[in-house]
Amino acid sequence: MERTAIQQLIEWKKRKNRKPLVVRGARQVGKTWLLKEFANLYYKKSVYINFENNKLAKRLFEQDFDIQRILKSISLMEDVAIDEQTLLIFDEIQEAPRGITSLKYFQEDAPQYQIIAAGSLLGISTHQKDSFPVGKVDFMDLYPLSFHEYLLATGNKRFVDLLQSKDWETIALFKERLITSLKEYLFIGGMPEVVDTFAQSGDFNEARRLQLQILDAYDRDFSKHAPISEVPRIRMVWKSLHGQLAKENKKFIYGVIKEGARAREFELAIEWLLDAGLIYKIYRIKKGEIPLSGFVDFAAFKLYLLDTGLFCAMGNLPAKTLVDGNQLFLQFKGAVVEQYVLQQLIAGKLQPYYWSSENSSGELDFIVQYEDTLVPIEVKAEENLQSKSLRAFIQRNPALHGIRFSMSDFREQEWMTNFPLYALPFI
Repeated sequence: MERTAIQQLIEWKKRKNRKPLVVRGARQVGKTWLLKEFANLYYKKSVYINFENNKLAKRLFEQDFDIQRILKSISLMEDVAIDEQTLLIFDEIQEAPRGITSLKYFQEDAPQYQIIAAGSLLGISTHQKDSFPVGKVDFMDLYPLSFHEYLLATGNKRFVDLLQSKDWETIALFKERLITSLKEYLFIGGMPEVVDTFAQSGDFNEARRLQLQILDAYDRDFSKHAPISEVPRIRMVWKSLHGQLAKENKKFIYGVIKEGARAREFELAIEWLLDAGLIYKIYRIKKGEIPLSGFVDFAAFKLYLLDTGLFCAMGNLPAKTLVDGNQLFLQFKGAVVEQYVLQQLIAGKLQPYYWSSENSSGELDFIVQYEDTLVPIEVKAEENLQSKSLRAFIQRNPALHGIRFSMSDFREQEWMTNFPLYALPFI
């Protein structure tokens, strides 16, 4: 499996003022595999320690933060000589008492050593026992596989090369094949184990079984990591997400959780899911001006899941919809495709917002700020090329150029450019 995130690790390795790196991500997005693959490809020697299942390693930082003592202990424990060219991988670091705090001392007292720590956001973000080494570590966020990575994992590198070429005439010739792969991705999603299993077997039912296992593991983690008083509310928010996104107006409504629900009851539950990396929160903006962060309406937002495949599994969307023409898009088309677009934007390190008019007569799916440019985005699940909301937003902000993602071919107009949905990660 090929992950584009390896390039970020290469850049970290080359950095002169390199700090210990903390790789963050929700459970089962592939952190362990990525770090082991990086070590195998770019280091002659590495040491991997998983603090979750290594009782001796858990005690490494209890005595003090004497780095030489710690390194000597690791050397004896793993039977390997450690030097400045050795990559040290501390997996599930939140399971080691004072493990997260130790990274501060590696940076201050022994910056020549190369250390990558990893852990689920369920553990790192909610860890209350250790002081976090603010300013002493670098961060890297890992997400589910993008559609780009999915094509590589399923043996479609030739289509990756074609989409990267932006030869739109040739791309249009292979439109049906690309749409088929996109529909697969919407159902399979980007969780590495699910993608790898499907790539080898082509079995949608086995992919769904694995997705349900992941959802079950997340549910069990609520009880393990969250304050016990918040667990029922976290579960209520979590179970409401599919219904929130499936409705026409995707603004988050507390009343969907339960009748009469209020923000103050569920704010902590939502923040906990955000900290855990299991959902994304997208705020409404009032104006299309730079910086977008200055025009946020914090009272209006949408919540999305971290993965399209998990979204389909949560809604029990059957695999047979994939072989029944466009059935996949009939009931859930807006929700699934918006989830897909949001996921690709997040993987591309962009912070999306959305816009709606004051009287709710129009709504723009997403708007992002790229350097000094605002990019308004409209999402269409089919080839319906009416873009009333996008046009209305551009009319209010005539200096901007809109982008529409749809199942239609590439088309450029004076005020807007249409890109095929399957080309999104390559734009």
